[in-house]
Amino acid sequence: MVQDAERTTENTTSGPRAEVGQDHPGPGDPGLDRIREVARDVWADPWWTLPNLLSVIRLAGVPVFLWLLLGPQADLLALLVLVISGATDWLDGKLARWLNQYSRIGELLDPAADRLYIVATLIAFVLRDVIPWWMAVALVARDVVLTLCLPVLRWHGYEPPEVHYLGKAATFCLMYAFPLLLLVQDDFTGSDVVRPIAYAFTAWGGALYLWAGILYLGQVAAAVRGTRARA
Repeated sequence: MVQDAERTTENTTSGPRAEVGQDHPGPGDPGLDRIREVARDVWADPWWTLPNLLSVIRLAGVPVFLWLLLGPQADLLALLVLVISGATDWLDGKLARWLNQYSRIGELLDPAADRLYIVATLIAFVLRDVIPWWMAVALVARDVVLTLCLPVLRWHGYEPPEVHYLGKAATFCLMYAFPLLLLVQDDFTGSDVVRPIAYAFTAWGGALYLWAGILYLGQVAAAVRGTRARA
């Protein structure tokens, strides 16, 4: 469900916020005040932490990953970059909990890196005729639409939607599909066995990814309608 602005997320250390529908003190639009509050939280939180450094390293690997796929087409090296990215994604979350170094900027960097790797992979796969262009357009459009929903939620005093289990399952399938699709680009012993598995992960991951996006849109619409009803 979409979180009320009063609730804190896993990676934030800021205090409680006003409930949706509660009168905000002082002049100004409540939605604009909420956006400014979030911006202040991002700026006030510590930036130079070890988890954030790992997230920056993951982001820096995106252009390297894309170049390896499109330039020399060094698929094994690109696969290694993808594996390292996945390892650092797991590690920065663990470190944030162990070292108590949660931050707003960390909340933004992690999903940004995940989405950029997905987009980079889709671009490379379309240019190399690994997947059809319409599939890449559908998956990227899903992320664009949900990104545009975030300021709408902020305006109405809500946190971003909680990650749905279907969204987690979709990302899991795609993160397995992409390396497997890379492996089967070159014929090797067992490629005939791996290829249908790669296509199955791709089909299921893509379908679940789009379905999870529809569910997120439903949560956003319900939150906006609820705020207007209370107003």
